[in-house]
Amino acid sequence: MSDPNPLPDILQILPHRYPFLFVDRVTEFVPGKRIAATKSFSADDEASRGFLPGSPIISVAVLLELVTQLGAVLVMERPEMAGKVAMILQIPEAQLTQPVEPGDTLRVEAEVLKLGERLGELRGTILRAGEKVAEGKVRFAIVDEAQLRIQDSGSRSQETKDRSEESGVRSQKTE
Repeated sequence: MSDPNPLPDILQILPHRYPFLFVDRVTEFVPGKRIAATKSFSADDEASRGFLPGSPIISVAVLLELVTQLGAVLVMERPEMAGKVAMILQIPEAQLTQPVEPGDTLRVEAEVLKLGERLGELRGTILRAGEKVAEGKVRFAIVDEAQLRIQDSGSRSQETKDRSEESGVRSQKTE
């Protein structure tokens, strides 16, 4: 990044990749306190497709994810967060005041309200041309990435089979 701040590349912090990486560019960064970024939604943007095709708007879920990703950059950039992942626990408040459309460029802000070793809370705001279009809070947990790793496919297949048999569902083999 060309900004004169200590923030490493977003791709080194977030596991998200196109088309699910929504943070375009970090513009402000105060470690452990607040962060701001820009996001431009184009007509060709994957987030602009499929949601109300006759009247394309960006879904509220995408906007919540955008704020959450930016908050994760703020929280997870610290060296002690290596090997950890932030997981959403709750969105206690969220309000969309105006729709966001393809072609809009947004300023997204996130600030830490509470931050502990394993839990935290952020406030996020989304602005278009200086006017608020959405805001909310998110509570999250910080977990070890190793705890989230899926077991090998053989174990997973056996677990799925066991669960199916427990629920009375049996697979049938075709000959």
